[in-house]
Amino acid sequence: MGGLRRAALVLVLPAALLLSGCVATPQEGITNSSSPSELIPAPASGAPTTSAPLETAQTSNKAPVYWIGRSNDNAFLYREFRDVPDQDNPVTRALRVMMSQTPLDPDFFTPWQNPKKLATSISGENVITVDVSADAFNSNVDAAMAERAIQQLVYTATAAAASAGLIDSGQQVQVVILVDGHTDYVAFNHVRLGAPTSRSAGLVAPVWIIDPQEGDSVGDGSVKISGRSTAQGGKLHWEILKVDADNAKTAYLNGTTTASTNAVQPGLFTLSANLGPGRYEVRVSQVDASDSAKELFQDTRGFTVK
Repeated sequence: MGGLRRAALVLVLPAALLLSGCVATPQEGITNSSSPSELIPAPASGAPTTSAPLETAQTSNKAPVYWIGRSNDNAFLYREFRDVPDQDNPVTRALRVMMSQTPLDPDFFTPWQNPKKLATSISGENVITVDVSADAFNSNVDAAMAERAIQQLVYTATAAAASAGLIDSGQQVQVVILVDGHTDYVAFNHVRLGAPTSRSAGLVAPVWIIDPQEGDSVGDGSVKISGRSTAQGGKLHWEILKVDADNAKTAYLNGTTTASTNAVQPGLFTLSANLGPGRYEVRVSQVDASDSAKELFQDTRGFTVK
């Protein structure tokens, strides 16, 4: 890993200099990657909102990869940890998975295409430069989905760098996207690239089950389920269903929990359930403060207990 980190820490001063002299002429219907137009939805609980914090360094060789998923007539970013090959640096590996593979969760998707060329580097100023070939954008998407796709890349690149310990997670991290070595490319015909771009809090999933991941197998007994909500201190409803051999689902357990207000892990929630061997699905959603019977932004995960 040490060799990979040294290889990834390449200065990108030429790109930074190129950016400083480039001012794009505004065009109707085209937004800049550094200022997406999407805003964070109001939290269902009326509690303070929080974005997903930057990932912390880990020893696992799994790469954090973000995908797009739909919820309540909107689309948000969700993360999975994926096995990756050893070649390339950690950021390139994660982005390659994002652009060439399918999510574990069938509720997620990606508009990216597998590019012929993909390279990444990191400067000492916490700037990640991604240089990708134009064929990565060969998808027909609308403006809102194009903005989500760019943020999907930004979230994945910054997550991979932070997980590998390649950046200072205590400072702002930005991503510069070049296409075939150049700035000003209009991605998916909607988003102009080239400006340093940070994570947009408004596009991360309001409710997000972190563990278990889709398809995981866990030991029987007390099974721990964890996740994150954008509503700190907000009430959450959870339900566990049993799944039979015909994929029919039957309600098994349910309850409520509260998202953390802890400054270190804002919005985190955990719950435990005693489960015997079999297949299950867990569902978690925010509870609307004005209507306790109304559940919003539900996330689901299917898993097996051995």
